[in-house]
This record gives sequence, structure tokens and C-alpha cells, in this order.
Amino acid sequence: QVQLVESGGGLVQTGGSLRLSCAVSGRALSTYTMAWFRQAPGKERELVTDSRWIGDSTYYADSVKGRFTISRDNAKNTVYLQMNSLNPEDTATYYCAAKGSSESAYAIWGQGTQVTVSS
Repeated sequence: QVQLVESGGGLVQTGGSLRLSCAVSGRALSTYTMAWFRQAPGKERELVTDSRWIGDSTYYADSVKGRFTISRDNAKNTVYLQMNSLNPEDTATYYCAAKGSSESAYAIWGQGTQVTVSS
């Protein structure tokens, strides 16, 4: 059974940085497309970024382009989200998610980690 465990959230001031980690257990990370989603209170969950399992292609939401970077360490079975130049609009619970090469939807989710950016 594949499990995802996020860590690294916290409270940071505007302009600060955080790095989130998502540890994958149960199966090799290299066979999954990995993503970070976030959900702020009263808002729908949104896809922030993803890293495709093949071809090293990535996607970033317009709101985070140039500030956030997704990376994956297949040897450590861990995905990271480096977040720079944070602003209060980035405040949300961040979730790590995974889907297999033949899946169309993200079926595996972590428990979430809270990121709060103070103004």
C-alpha cells in the first residue's frame, strides 16, 4: 500500500521561504506522477504543481510560477516543494498526491501540511 507523508509546513512572514517534503512509501516514486495541491479555507482545492513520471515535465499554476519549484529525489523516494517569496495568498493546507502511469486521477493523498504566511 502506497502512503504519502508531508512535512515542512509552518508559519512564515511575507517574502519568506519554506520547503515541503512528501515521503513516499510502499512503491518506487519513479513510477508515479507526483503533485502538490493546496486548499485555503472556503476555497476549492487547486493544483499547484506536478511532476510527470516520465520525461521530467512539470506544470505550475500561474499564481506560483517563478516562486515555487517541485523536485523529486527518486533515491530517497521523496518529493519536495520549494516555496519562495511567499505571500498571504499562499496560506493553505498543502497536500501531496500521486497517480500511476495508467491512472487519470490522483488516487493517493497525504494528510496535508499547513502553511501560513503572515503579512
